[in-house]
Amino acid sequence: MTQPDFWDDPDKAKEVIDQSNQLKEKVNLFQSVQGLVEENETILAMLEEGEDQDLLAELEANLQKAHDRLDELEISLLLNEEYDGNNAILELHPGAGGTESQDWGQMLYRMYTRWIDSKGFQYQVLDYQAGDEAGIKSVSLLVKGTNAYGLLKAEKGVHRLVRISPFDSSGRRHTSFVSCEVTPELDQDIEVEVKPEDIRIDTYRASGAGGQHVNKTDSAVRITHQPTGFVVQSQAGRSQLQNREQAMTMLKSKLYQKQVEEKEAEMAQARGDQKEIGWGSQIRSYVFHPYSMVKDHRTKLESGNPDAVMDGDLDPFIEAYLRSQIDL
Repeated sequence: MTQPDFWDDPDKAKEVIDQSNQLKEKVNLFQSVQGLVEENETILAMLEEGEDQDLLAELEANLQKAHDRLDELEISLLLNEEYDGNNAILELHPGAGGTESQDWGQMLYRMYTRWIDSKGFQYQVLDYQAGDEAGIKSVSLLVKGTNAYGLLKAEKGVHRLVRISPFDSSGRRHTSFVSCEVTPELDQDIEVEVKPEDIRIDTYRASGAGGQHVNKTDSAVRITHQPTGFVVQSQAGRSQLQNREQAMTMLKSKLYQKQVEEKEAEMAQARGDQKEIGWGSQIRSYVFHPYSMVKDHRTKLESGNPDAVMDGDLDPFIEAYLRSQIDL
């Protein structure tokens, strides 16, 4: 028996293996639910012969397990778009407001890294620009894990914070905004045209979180795509060549995402939808004063525990968003 041709291509082989593992995970979830249903049917038959508190407790526990597994299976089935299974590139860009917005960017950076850790994913800081006094000017992360993009695409948009400013000696309430951009990490063989004459490449000295220098050479790379105005930066690699390749991958991901959004906008217009599609829409508000609440403006889901959300409890918001897309 001869092996398929793709085994000669390590990247293609890895893609096939990843797809196979994702399908196995879905099958295992389904079989787990099926097993719990059969077990519950047996318990119900036994309970018909007489009440047993231990069996009732076991039945209740199994019903909760089945409910949780069904939720997990539903979410996995919703992640069926072309690049949902890919790694994700997540970028945070504070809006106008100086230290206030930059501090809010740092808070979101912490929130997302906590969520990443809770999912068992890994992340790599591709670029980190520290704020002037506190927080960040921008940060880019490569999030590695099955369905990282499919899940994190729910976070695309503007995040709004309302709080009493720790930087205002008068104790006034401030509103800050940070834009979150999420794109799939694309394989090298994805066809996205980037003309050499359309880009400007600059180099600068890499620096890490807190301002410490990663190295003393101009190894960090910034690429500007002049037709769109997209700017991508990478400083995680050890060499200028590595950072250039990573930055180009980020740019291609952004250009691909732009193509997808343009197609979605055309389809929405054809259907007569009034829903705005774009990076600029405000998706969620985090209110710390005069009351405590986090509200998603797309799904109307609310949480009265912003501390838990800021510690990475984002699954309810992500799952509500994915379910809201079923009828769109």
